[in-house]
Order: sequence, then C-alpha cells, then structure tokens
Amino acid sequence: MSRKLIGALVAFGLSATAATAQQYPTKEIQGIIQWGAGGSTDTVMRSVTPHAEEALGGTVVMQNMTGAVGAIALNHVAGSAADGYTLLMGAENPLLYKVMGLGDKDYSEFTPINILARGTPMLVANNDAPFDDYAGMMAYIAAHPGEVRMGATGPGGLPSVITAMINTVEGQIDVINVPYDGDGPALTALQSGAIDVYPAVLGAAIESIRAGAMKPIAIFDVEQNEKLPDVPLVTASNDGYSTYLPWGPFFGVFVPKGTPDDVVAKLSAAYATGAAHPDFVKLMDDRGFSMMGISGTEATDFLSKWQQGTAWLLQDAGLTKASPEEFGIARP
Repeated sequence: MSRKLIGALVAFGLSATAATAQQYPTKEIQGIIQWGAGGSTDTVMRSVTPHAEEALGGTVVMQNMTGAVGAIALNHVAGSAADGYTLLMGAENPLLYKVMGLGDKDYSEFTPINILARGTPMLVANNDAPFDDYAGMMAYIAAHPGEVRMGATGPGGLPSVITAMINTVEGQIDVINVPYDGDGPALTALQSGAIDVYPAVLGAAIESIRAGAMKPIAIFDVEQNEKLPDVPLVTASNDGYSTYLPWGPFFGVFVPKGTPDDVVAKLSAAYATGAAHPDFVKLMDDRGFSMMGISGTEATDFLSKWQQGTAWLLQDAGLTKASPEEFGIARP
C-alpha cells in the first residue's frame, strides 16, 4: 500500500471521527443511575438532566440499575463503548470500592463530565449536651472520657469518616459510639437525648437546627456556609482538618475513559448549563447541598483528594478490607 494511500486513509479516519463528534448525539443516550428510584442520586440526576438535554440537543434515557452498593451500574458502564452514549450517574461510593472489598473498579476507569454538588458535613448536638461549640466539646471529652455518646452508622458512611477524621487530626477521642441505621434514626435519637452528638450532612440537619430542636457545633468545610453563617468552621479550631477538606458526599456524571475529547466537551458543557439552571440550583439549595459544577482537571483533582483522604482515614480507623497502598492510593 502506498504512503499516499495510507495518508489518505488516516486523514479520512480522522475527519470521520471529527464529523461524528461534531454531529453528536445522533441517537439516544443511556443514563445509568447507580441507585434506586426516589433516592438522592435519582432525584438529582432526573432534575439536572432535562436542562442538560436542552443544551445538548439530544435525549438522555435514564435507567435505575441497583445492586452491590452501586457496583453493578458502574461495571455495566465501564464495560460499555466509550462513545458518549452511556453515562454513569453516581455518587461518591465507587471511590471506596477497592478498599472496602466491594469491587476492583472505581472512577479511575472514567472521565468526569461534571461533579454537580456536594453535601457538607457538620457536628450537631442535643440541646442539653454540656458543650456549645467544638472547642467545648473537645475539652469536655478530654475531661470526661467514655462519657459522651456519639452516633454512628456503617463503615464508609459520613459519620464513620468524620469520626475517623477527628481521631486522626485530634488524636483518638474516648467516646461511646452508638450505631444507627441512618441519619433519620440517629437524628431522632439525638433530639430525644439518647445520644449527645452526631456527625450529619447539613441538609439532613438544617431544618431541625432552624427549629431549635438541636444545636450546631461545627461545620466541616473550608468556607463559611451561607445557610448557617454563624456556625464556625472546624478549621478555625484546628487547621489540621484542611488536609481532608473540602469533603462530603457528592453527585456526578461520568463516561468511560477513551470517550472522544469533543464528545466529553459537549457533554461537559451541557451538564454545566444544566447545573446552572435556576430550578436545579434551587433544588440543591433547598436540600442543603453546595453547588460545584466542576469538570476536567478540577474534577479529577477533587476525586483524587477525596479518595486519598477518605480511604486512609478509614484504613487508620481499621474499617477497610484492604489497604489503600495495595491500589496505589497515596496517603494525603
């Protein structure tokens, strides 16, 4: 085959790829939601996607694919063609699959289209708890070892990570960990006085705080929260938390690695437009989430920091099935 013919074929292939990307989408896009209907991830994705569709000029057909803590959906999309026609609509869980023994894939198999929004962790306390702020809580725990009752949920959940973060930054605290099945039962127990303090996501606690049913102790973030502007940041008491923050549960849209750059760019632009829509912004604000709307290197860096910090916090707390070191996850 002559060099001219080879060159022509290569040029034809490149022009065909460019044309395909330029015309994208030419058919329906499948949006695979990791969790069941009615859950937080489902609500977020079904709220933002119609606005993204309008910007994209295409149709995204969403399907809930549950099972194995979201791993079934992730594996399905990871095994699909990297052509932009199968999206993974998920949350933070895959970043812990490897260390928690739930799977051998995570978001390193994907390109982030948009990290839409993030929940903000905070500590809340029973109104009768013998402390009113973070410094007071730490002083009371030190003076009364084994007395403070702190709510907990399963390994990998927000309370377990925040508790591990406190133990890493402050040194092991001597409290009684009281397990619950989730935020709802734990926050009910907090208000009744069954526990003294609980690490919760701001969105789950804010209405009870505003109603005066519990008191805020500290917000785990690097910027003051507009919804609770008078509640201090935990970094004001100990800057050591900056290693792990910002942190929190998040929602994002992903495609398999290898998806053409032009297609990724189109999808990213569409979901950025969708995330900026006033209806979606209001939904996130009403639920206490912080808007992110990041993609590209910024999103990749966020995912890397989130995974490193969380995986090693859980490892040091003895809650993992395998060390992050086995998977090349660097200690922060």
